[in-house]
Amino acid sequence: MLVDDAEVLLDFQKEGDVTEEEVDAKYQETLEAMEDLEFRSTLDHEEDELSAILEINAGAGGTEACDWSEMLLRMYLMWAEKSGYKVSQLNRQDGDVAGIKSVELEIAGDYAYGMLKGENGVHRLVRVSPFNSQGKRMTSFSSVFVHPLIDDRIEVEINPSDLDWDTFRSSGAGGQHVNKTESAVRVRHLPSGIVVECQEERSQHMNRDKALQMLKSRLYERELQLKMEEKDKVEAQKMKNEWGSQIRSYVLDDRRVKDHRTGYQTSQTDAVLGGDIDAFLKAFLMGAGATTDGSEEE
Repeated sequence: MLVDDAEVLLDFQKEGDVTEEEVDAKYQETLEAMEDLEFRSTLDHEEDELSAILEINAGAGGTEACDWSEMLLRMYLMWAEKSGYKVSQLNRQDGDVAGIKSVELEIAGDYAYGMLKGENGVHRLVRVSPFNSQGKRMTSFSSVFVHPLIDDRIEVEINPSDLDWDTFRSSGAGGQHVNKTESAVRVRHLPSGIVVECQEERSQHMNRDKALQMLKSRLYERELQLKMEEKDKVEAQKMKNEWGSQIRSYVLDDRRVKDHRTGYQTSQTDAVLGGDIDAFLKAFLMGAGATTDGSEEE
């Protein structure tokens, strides 16, 4: 339809009924729609259409890394809000001085996992640190993990005897109620060793239900990995290595954010940290990168 409209406008422009600017605007709209359609066609795996659990962990860098983790948290929260997803905080551990040591988010909505699965890996920050009295340029790291959150469309059977449950007091914000009751839960899946925690809800029962869903999601993801290994061991190993490696650098004083897998980079650091990351997501999923400035990787 958009292509037809563009062709009609072009004919009108030749007759002098519309301006060249109007034709250019329609052409750009058509091009963006076609690119978006091509991008959406990459999300063709069963798990792509699921919601996601996104986990951020502070790495090397102490207080600076904890602050960087909170900056990443804000970035993903703002991206999710702009994209129309619902976000719930499942688990959080604050830093000793500032920021966060770790956080887990549920990002609910269609294709949340498919959109975010390329964010797995280490994110590197380079900046003049506000926590350094000498104003030195510092480097810190945070790791991001994204898991598909299974729903009723996918069945994962778990033997109750394989589960070891524990309760504890929530460590996050929540008022007096959180401090007085052991509503948070931790469950270990004995055969796999997978452990998940949930302290989102005030009710221990609700936290148990959410923790069980999180555990099923981890087990489902592990099954996906096993299938991928069976299909192509070499490519599966490449993916595993990629997930555990540095994927993107945010160099603030040079005003550069660069994805090391695709080569895509931008000088709009404030926009990226404000949640404008769609270009990075699409570049990874489409397997093609482009640069928006000519600066070299540090």
